[in-house]
Amino acid sequence: MKTILLFATLLITSLARAQKIDSIYFHLYTDSLKKGVHNYINVDGKLSDGNWLPLTSKEINLSCNAGKFEGNDLIIPADFKEENITVKAVLKKNPSLSREMTIWIKKNPDNEVLPTKDQILNKKPRSKRRSGSF
Repeated sequence: MKTILLFATLLITSLARAQKIDSIYFHLYTDSLKKGVHNYINVDGKLSDGNWLPLTSKEINLSCNAGKFEGNDLIIPADFKEENITVKAVLKKNPSLSREMTIWIKKNPDNEVLPTKDQILNKKPRSKRRSGSF
């Protein structure tokens, strides 16, 4: 009986020390959003010990003034006319922890032509020139 009581006490003590999220932040992979594609909105929670925890739609509620969310992916309609979107993240376990951010919409089209696989594989290596001095 004493063993069970000791184990229960240790378990409760360790659970009480579990790290809690102190604040949440956006850490975006890009400086603008694209229309008509999935834009991943990266939100991280800062723990009380200083470590970071990636947050998904399981831990946060994501909302915005336009477009729709599928998990952490924000999908903006291709015909969207505004210049930016305001995104809000709210921690489900503690709704007083929230963060809001305005993110701009990419204006220029994606018209960059990338090399094909064959072009990359058949590319001649640059000749290495040696200079007389180091």
